[in-house]
Amino acid sequence: MTAWRLARIGAGKGTGMDEKDFMRRAIALSRQGLEEGRGGPFGAVVVQGGRIVGEGFNQVTSTNDPTAHAEVVAIRAACAALGRFDLSGCEIYASCEPCPMCLSAIYWARIGRICYGNGRADAARIGFDDASIYEQVAKGIAERSIPMVQLLPGEARTPFEDWERKADRVRY
Repeated sequence: MTAWRLARIGAGKGTGMDEKDFMRRAIALSRQGLEEGRGGPFGAVVVQGGRIVGEGFNQVTSTNDPTAHAEVVAIRAACAALGRFDLSGCEIYASCEPCPMCLSAIYWARIGRICYGNGRADAARIGFDDASIYEQVAKGIAERSIPMVQLLPGEARTPFEDWERKADRVRY
């Protein structure tokens, strides 16, 4: 946890922090990750009730984890801090428009609002072009560049059926 976060956690309503402050923190995190050589120039914070509950910067290259985008790191931190996977009532501030993976994570987390700095065209200009991913998602399975083969759907269905019958399942 950064010193800034330790000092500011709990800051928010009544302390003068507003959406520009949260965006500035996301931008500062993008610079921090860049200067530390941890990954691309991306930062994000998750805010609930006017206070930061999770933050992160891109750590793809430093962790060898292609999912360690700033938004995903911030979502993981917020979930850990709040002790839940549902981030309803939260907002995310990202230094750049979320990529398709991060956008999906934001939807799965049920975050209610996204604020971003740079757009996807800005990211593409510096070598982070996700247009091909958007194109692939829009295509039918048989038309995608990575072959997708369905195997053993009958066997795979059994755990789904067990899930449907599970009385104590936690829906998400």
